[in-house]
Amino acid sequence: MNRTDGSGPARASTRAGHGAGPQRRSHRCGPVRTRTRTRTRTRTRTRTRHHQPLPSGGAEPPHRPFAAPPVRRTAREDAVVDQPARTTPRPAERIRLRRELTAEPWALTLALLLALASTGAALALPLLVRTIITDFSAHRPLGTDVLLMCAAATAGALAQALSSFLLARIGERMTYRLRTRIMEHTLRLPLAVVRAQGTGELTARITSDALLLRQVVDVATQLPLAALTVTATLLVMVWIDWILTVVTVVAFAALTALVLLIVRRMKANVTGQQDAVGRIAQRFTADLEALSTIKAYRAEPMAARALAEDAERLRAVSLVGGRLNSLIPAVLTLGNQLALIAVILAGGARMATGGLQAAAFAAFLLYLLQTVPSISALATGFGRLQSGLAARDRCTDLLAIAPEAEPQDAERTVPPPPLDVPSVVFKSVSFTHTGSRDAALRGVSFSTGRTGLTAVVGPSGAGKSTTLSLIDCFVRPASGSVTVLGRDTAHWPLNALRARIAYVDQAFTLIEATARENLQLGRTEPADDVELAAALDAVGLTEDIARLPRGLDTPLGRECDLSGGQRQRMALARALLSDAEIVLLDEPTSQLDGLNEQRFRTIVADLAATRAVIVVAHRLSTVQDAHHVIMMNHGTVVDAGDHLTLLERCPPYRELVTSQAILTP
Repeated sequence: MNRTDGSGPARASTRAGHGAGPQRRSHRCGPVRTRTRTRTRTRTRTRTRHHQPLPSGGAEPPHRPFAAPPVRRTAREDAVVDQPARTTPRPAERIRLRRELTAEPWALTLALLLALASTGAALALPLLVRTIITDFSAHRPLGTDVLLMCAAATAGALAQALSSFLLARIGERMTYRLRTRIMEHTLRLPLAVVRAQGTGELTARITSDALLLRQVVDVATQLPLAALTVTATLLVMVWIDWILTVVTVVAFAALTALVLLIVRRMKANVTGQQDAVGRIAQRFTADLEALSTIKAYRAEPMAARALAEDAERLRAVSLVGGRLNSLIPAVLTLGNQLALIAVILAGGARMATGGLQAAAFAAFLLYLLQTVPSISALATGFGRLQSGLAARDRCTDLLAIAPEAEPQDAERTVPPPPLDVPSVVFKSVSFTHTGSRDAALRGVSFSTGRTGLTAVVGPSGAGKSTTLSLIDCFVRPASGSVTVLGRDTAHWPLNALRARIAYVDQAFTLIEATARENLQLGRTEPADDVELAAALDAVGLTEDIARLPRGLDTPLGRECDLSGGQRQRMALARALLSDAEIVLLDEPTSQLDGLNEQRFRTIVADLAATRAVIVVAHRLSTVQDAHHVIMMNHGTVVDAGDHLTLLERCPPYRELVTSQAILTP
């Protein structure tokens, strides 16, 4: 059994890091709280009261680039440093469509002017037709009138095309702004919120919801233009014959009432459709991520049935929307036909009595036919507007969820932490996962050294990974406090805190980026090729990366990906390249063979020489090399000490070690 001897100066220095001096320990196995030599107290307030300078805490380690000599701060500066750095996050401002539409005022103004010009040309055509009919009757030449009519039609078409292009560009830019805003906000949400919402549901916000919002640009310009066209047309129709205009208005009024009844129900239906789309997208995304497990257990029929049920719910709610949408054109067609019949009958009667000329009646009919598309645009536009408003409300609900921290917190700086404080201190920390009735942690207290290797061990479900999540502020304690580098996590700006922590999760997650970018996540300055090569060589990945199509510049995650063991070593290389003061490793050796595990132990030893390394471990080899071991069970700290001490006095730890010794060939 290979182990690092804990005797001599090495052990003394290690214990000093975790709390030197006499410590009262019970020889029975029970909760033990490790203590540091320097008691935790409100240093800043003490120095402010006595006007003392900050202690330098000794020289910074050579690998830390921000070492600075101690400076004397004023009481006001001390008070600023001591107050909570993270303010209460505020929800993002709701989506205001009017402001989004007017973000490009000149382009929108030009598009509206062109649309007005197109509308004016369309309004001029019936009057030109009336003139042509009159000239026919008087046997006058028609050349000028025909040219004017052709010119008006051509100019109107060109103006409409250019206006549509400008509106499309405005709409796409608005959609881009909203998509990027929603995506950036989602990335800053707490992990628990993202998991509760679901990846598929969140994806629907930037896909189907964004497309519905895109329609608002067209509708927002079509509705006023259509209303203007109808109004102007009615005014011209009143000028031609006011009696026929009254008949037309009465017919269209009945049509409008029916359309409004239908549109009122469309918004709720669109919201239901989008919710159903989000649910089916979430389930399908989860099934694709677990596809290997589904195939291995021949669970394709079960997964397909669940997806079919979601698809059926989407079909049912979409069918209701389809019925509503089908009613609008039917009602419009019926209303237009009734209006046309009424106008023809009334116009024929007036022509028979001599109250209306044939040319005027022809112009009136043309205006009536020209009004029909505008009225249809108004009716369908209101329906599309309801869809866009429903999508806006869904996106606004997401933006209303407060992020982890305010954006300005990322710009706040904190002084370099002193060297005489533990890296992590838990004080009576309790935590319960959302939706769980049992606490994951109950009154957990422990501390880890400023440097050195700390192993957190225990059976599955003991709360080991939860402690790492609390250190990196993925979740917040329900009670108690977590102190990192001498500062409560509630007072750390998240950006500054996570800049001092390197985290390797159980899944050894890599992002969809190149191998070079994955290796340099979290670095303030890019690493050169020599540093990258040294890190890859340390974890035994040099040849594997060289075999990729473009080496370090190969995108990972789709066509080219790494195996589980390679991803694990890539994550370790990333931690090796980081300049973090604390390294968190969650089950880092689960997919390593004997040779690579030995490399891992060498890497951890190098890291622990100048940094605090906290590893959740099950393998006995990792525990034996640890300077400090924290034994957890059922969400509590059972005992803490070095390997030999716990082996001697802590029965649960001894059982854990014995079980591995029996299982190890």
